[in-house]
Amino acid sequence: MFRITKEFHFSASHQLTSLPPDHQCARLHGHNYIVVVELSGGELNEHGFVRDYHDLAALKHYIDETLDHRHLNDVLGHDQVTAEYLAKHLYDWCKVRLPQTSALRVSETPKTWAEYRP
Repeated sequence: MFRITKEFHFSASHQLTSLPPDHQCARLHGHNYIVVVELSGGELNEHGFVRDYHDLAALKHYIDETLDHRHLNDVLGHDQVTAEYLAKHLYDWCKVRLPQTSALRVSETPKTWAEYRP
């Protein structure tokens, strides 16, 4: 199996309103997110790629235009926009456009990662 990854960055705010009021994540706050998309394939295409990295420009555009410097609860219409939720949302977005998508990871801090891999 061949695997490729590409990393993207954006900044956004969110709020986890179901948490107790004294929990730090219940307050409005933001992160400098890192997103890593993984694409896999058993065979390479005629150019020797799992997928041309240039094809991932659509994900960069989506992140920049839809998520970057936005309040994620409003953009995604969900009260609990966790890293896990965001990983699944971005995986689903990618899978429709890039069938080789096999996993998606999201980091909110340098030491934490959430991954969606079906």
